Amino acid sequence: MNARFPARALRTLALVVATGAAAAAMADDENKQMNIDHPVYRSECGSCHIAFPPALLGANSWRAMMAGLDKHFGSDASLDAGTAAVITKFLVANAGRRDTSGTDGSPQLRISDTPWFRKEHRDGHDGITQGIFRSEAVKSAANCAACHRDAGQGDYSERNIRIPKNGARS
Repeated sequence: MNARFPARALRTLALVVATGAAAAAMADDENKQMNIDHPVYRSECGSCHIAFPPALLGANSWRAMMAGLDKHFGSDASLDAGTAAVITKFLVANAGRRDTSGTDGSPQLRISDTPWFRKEHRDGHDGITQGIFRSEAVKSAANCAACHRDAGQGDYSERNIRIPKNGARS
């Protein structure tokens, strides 16, 4: 028996394990992105807008968002300290791994301003034009459900996208 075989077999096994771990981490990110199943988060945040998947922003962005609820995009969305702590813990635990800091290093608060969002929704990509966000049917880049039909359930899969045509819902 070749003495190198066990070493080669161990290297192969290590590669398989590492590949499996990487695949599991990627699957974990996908599951985290869709994780909106937190009753307090859905109730409090989902009462005014869609409960955005926490993985769309990094942990620092969510911490900054939750710390500034008294000035939440022009509204006072303040919560009692206990509720805010519960939601912050959920958001940070399920936050995305990509950096969502602005160009000045400060935490980005708008999902639609992140490089990932801009890349996914760039002009010409899958027939999207920036004008669609200003159309009567969509009105804002934050209105995910206008195109992602099951966004309220955390499903942003491409098979469920219906981009409104000529300003009307399709």
